[in-house]
Amino acid sequence: MKSTPLTHKTVVITGASSGVGLAAAEAFATEGCNIVLAARGKEALEKAVEICQNLGATAIGVPTDVSDFKDVEYLTQEALKINGTIDFWVNNAGVMATGRYEETPIEVIDQVIKTNLIGYLHGARSILPVFKKQKHGVLINNISIGGWMPAPYGTAYSASKYGIRGMVECLQGEVSDEPDIHICGLYPSIQKSTGNMHSAKYSGLDFKIPPTASDPKKLAAAMVEMAKNPQKSKFTDFSALMMKGMYSLIPKPLINTTSAALRLLMKEDRETDTDGNILTPSKNPMKIYGETMLSPTKKSKNLLITGLGIAALIIISRQLRPKA
Repeated sequence: MKSTPLTHKTVVITGASSGVGLAAAEAFATEGCNIVLAARGKEALEKAVEICQNLGATAIGVPTDVSDFKDVEYLTQEALKINGTIDFWVNNAGVMATGRYEETPIEVIDQVIKTNLIGYLHGARSILPVFKKQKHGVLINNISIGGWMPAPYGTAYSASKYGIRGMVECLQGEVSDEPDIHICGLYPSIQKSTGNMHSAKYSGLDFKIPPTASDPKKLAAAMVEMAKNPQKSKFTDFSALMMKGMYSLIPKPLINTTSAALRLLMKEDRETDTDGNILTPSKNPMKIYGETMLSPTKKSKNLLITGLGIAALIIISRQLRPKA
């Protein structure tokens, strides 16, 4: 397949003020694209625009709450003012809340769905008429491995990601008669981004970024490659593909074991509870990389190992129990 040059092409990126979105902004700016960045926080958005401009790109920022369709429509119209077309749209804005579902505030649950799922639906609904009018365009959806397997104690997040995958696969059928319009899904694993630092945490459950997490700049590079050579779906790192394979083989043992281990960790303290960036724009640090857990505390490590062992033994015993 012939690679599409990106110079002077216009790309819209949501959730662009930090983390993967900021990495994507830098990557597309380096390719010579016209960059249109969207996020809720105006100050962080302005800094992201400045970064892209320093890389030699034409860049603007449009404060946008993707859960509000009027905001997304305004974003689309502002992007069209650059040169009359929008070549690529990156659905990336997302939030996460972890903890016991019944202890998660209902307004937080609602907003996770509004931002993640409805936000992506809004992006697709706003850009598809543009793509069809100009007869070309690529909609890139950053979904995550969460579109294929649940995140323990991340119920609303998991619901949103499964929903996005359904949206993508359905829209791929709808544009199957449009040879130059592409709907793409990216499925990365956990990222070493600020996303975890900005997430909401309840029940004393404080997820840390594991050292094995993937580099957000590699995911951004995959987005650029998807713009050049569109594919329906792509697992952007081996660990994501491996997790999908494991879950397809042993779904119940995997989710039960990880949930059992996390239940033990949740009992340590409640001082880490926070609403994160669910209801308000993300706060510092507004950068690409988050803080990685260098090594777990001895207590946490022992609890995790114990929890995994107990859960595994319970599951194995149930599997071996004679059928009545």
